[in-house]
Amino acid sequence: MFLSTLRATLPFEGGENRGDMPTHPSDGSAAGERHAGQLGADLSSAVVHLFSQHTGRGPTKARTTVDANLIVVMLRDTMTTGERTLVRAGKDAEVHRLRRAFQETMREDLVAAIEGLTTGKVSAFMSVNHTDPDLAAEIFVMDRAVSPAGTALVPPA
Repeated sequence: MFLSTLRATLPFEGGENRGDMPTHPSDGSAAGERHAGQLGADLSSAVVHLFSQHTGRGPTKARTTVDANLIVVMLRDTMTTGERTLVRAGKDAEVHRLRRAFQETMREDLVAAIEGLTTGKVSAFMSVNHTDPDLAAEIFVMDRAVSPAGTALVPPA
């Protein structure tokens, strides 16, 4: 059985960049819904902010899903103008290498942000990019399940 999925919609670089991503509370209460939505929004904001700091431009859309001890932050429209130019010229491999280098330099900051917002420990961090469409996924495996309020629960069995 899956735990609640937390989704956050964040508009960046204009109001048109919104999607309809509902939040599902784990306990069915309004408080659970508010906490679940806030955690997803906070996780998305932290990752977008770090991308912006490291690459000079943040993604225009972010959606965070939390399921037990798994946190996935999907980012859309992540490439800089220079990276888009390289992709149009058929240099996808170079863009992927550059993105891997950025993500390696961001690893410590990304892990610290996730741990700070969830109070759990990141056991594994993975990152992947796709050029067409322009997507990135930041994947965090936690040492325990994460509750909607952001606190770490019991370690997985």
